[in-house]
Amino acid sequence: MDQPTKDLINNEITNNEVCLFMKGTPDAPQCGFSMAVSNMLKILEVNYKGINVLESQSLREGIKEFSDWPTIPQVYIKGEFVGGCDIVKEMYESGELKKILEDKGIDFKK
Repeated sequence: MDQPTKDLINNEITNNEVCLFMKGTPDAPQCGFSMAVSNMLKILEVNYKGINVLESQSLREGIKEFSDWPTIPQVYIKGEFVGGCDIVKEMYESGELKKILEDKGIDFKK
C-alpha cells in the first residue's frame, strides 16, 4: 500500500472515535453488508464516520491490507479494528457491541 493511503487510513482511524470503511456512504450504502453495519450504528445512535472505499481503488485494497481482513465493511472503534459485517452483527445481537462502546466511553442509545 502506498504511503498516502496508509496516512489517510491512519488519520481517519485516529481522528474519529468510530470509523466505518464501507462501500458507499451512510446515507447511500452501495452494498447490503455496508448497509447492515451502518443501520446497526444508526439504531444505536452512534456518531460515526463513514468512509467510502469505492472512491479510490488504492483505499479499497489498502484497508484490507491495513487490517489484514479480506472484506469490506470494516469497523474501527477508538483506533481498534472490531470486525466486518458478520462479527459486528453478532456483537450487536449479543450486546457485546454496546459493552465495547460503553467501555471506550462512546455515546450511544442505551
